Amino acid sequence: MADPSLYTFPSPLEGYRGLEPLSIEKCTEGPNAKAFINPAPTTPSQAYNAFTDPISNGTRGGFDIHIYYVQTNEDEVHFATELHERIRREFPELRIYRVWDRPVGPHPVAMFEVNVHTPQQFGAFIPWLVINRGPLSALVHPNTGDDVRDHTQLATWMGQPIPLQVGFLRQFVKRKAERERAAQSNGAAV
Repeated sequence: MADPSLYTFPSPLEGYRGLEPLSIEKCTEGPNAKAFINPAPTTPSQAYNAFTDPISNGTRGGFDIHIYYVQTNEDEVHFATELHERIRREFPELRIYRVWDRPVGPHPVAMFEVNVHTPQQFGAFIPWLVINRGPLSALVHPNTGDDVRDHTQLATWMGQPIPLQVGFLRQFVKRKAERERAAQSNGAAV
């Protein structure tokens, strides 16, 4: 997890200031007993239809889910292989990558990756994975364009967190930026 002091955070109330105070009245009966009575809904949140800025709503995909297994544990290898197949069969609309049988990039153990592109896909796949991931851990992170922050401060874990090779990720980001600057310089010189 990244040190939160490295980042800034806008107020969660941005765009909601100056509104009528919320009631402190609570429901007294039924399944909502003890819950606050909220204002009557006028329109659903836009977050039901598009990911919140700065999460990508483009072809890159809103969220990556990395599903990890220990490549030297036969039971985990078997489970991961079967889970990968099940995901491909049940969620063919998702972008699903190969099963890596070794560490790759900043990921210190074997894994495979699934991308979700819409809030609807996220809402269907993540609860399904909570129930069906078995003994495996999963890293869920947004794609905001800040790879280091996405994999650390903005990440959520299911199961046991696995320490990522963040130094490797920082070097990858640095080299990518250098290549992009070089390509821009070469393009401007032509």
